[in-house]
Amino acid sequence: MLGYRFMGTAHSRALGAVRQLGAALEPDLVSICGRDPEVLEEARARLGWAEATTDWHEQVADDRVGLFVNGGPNALHAEPTIAAARAGKHVLCEKPLALSAGEAHTMWRAAEDAGVVHATGFNYRFVPAVRLARKLVQSGELGEIVHFRARYLQSWGWDAPPDDWHFDPSVAGTGALGDLGAHSIDLARHLVGEIRSVSATVRTFVPGRRLDDSFVATVEFDNGATGTLEASRLARGRINHNAFELNGTKGSVAYDQERMNELQISDGGAFRTVLEHGDWWPPGHIIGWGDTFTYEYLHLLNAIAGEGAVPPDGATFEDGYRCALVCDAILRSSQSGAKEMP
Repeated sequence: MLGYRFMGTAHSRALGAVRQLGAALEPDLVSICGRDPEVLEEARARLGWAEATTDWHEQVADDRVGLFVNGGPNALHAEPTIAAARAGKHVLCEKPLALSAGEAHTMWRAAEDAGVVHATGFNYRFVPAVRLARKLVQSGELGEIVHFRARYLQSWGWDAPPDDWHFDPSVAGTGALGDLGAHSIDLARHLVGEIRSVSATVRTFVPGRRLDDSFVATVEFDNGATGTLEASRLARGRINHNAFELNGTKGSVAYDQERMNELQISDGGAFRTVLEHGDWWPPGHIIGWGDTFTYEYLHLLNAIAGEGAVPPDGATFEDGYRCALVCDAILRSSQSGAKEMP
């Protein structure tokens, strides 16, 4: 594991949980990597890793490591992940996969050429309610999809410390677009299909900030559907409002991550609420945000064991790359004022 803070904790917790839930492979937590030795050692002990290192090269060279998980800052995604893949290790890298589509493409091709299993950390694909939404789309129960709208709103950007790496373009690449919008773009592709064109506005509102605080975009899909995407880290009152709505010729679904076990479904009349929590516990025993990572690892470990594959339910490096293409097109559209093609 590369990274020991927010994402490192989420991934470590999930890896510990899959031992108890019947994964095809039982993971051993070999080593965790970070820059601050003192804080890293505390994280190692708390999260259950056997060893700690401040040099990811040691993990790449370690024959005991079969899966390399990159939960580090965005600028540290490409080099370690490519090195791990070339060393024959399966790889999971957090989103956004890279700082640009070109860099993401290099990561995808490196993993493919190495013949390893690869996954991008789009954990919201593994929310049971989202999986139900995809099932309704794929089965045709919603009819032809004509519109998709998504919004991902948070408020912490107003009071974020200026030295937070999420606001450093050399480390993060983009702001709300890559941090939040990437999830919405992936869900749009996952539920509706490839995005053909975008028309977007990307804005920064906090004085002195060098990355985007928010964006809005209209999109057209290859299948003819239209849609809207928006994200902001300045939406007061919104803590983690990751929501979408799909409208089809026969019905609609609506979802809000802050009520993550619920899916709103319409067959033409008023929405009804369906409680969808997965298959771990009896009906009515709901799951939480951290469990999406556990589902993600159960799926990934099964794929590594040869029991299924990462796609289409999970996101590969190709998905990370195609998401990056859309992110880059949104930035170009905002700069040019014109419709852009991913």
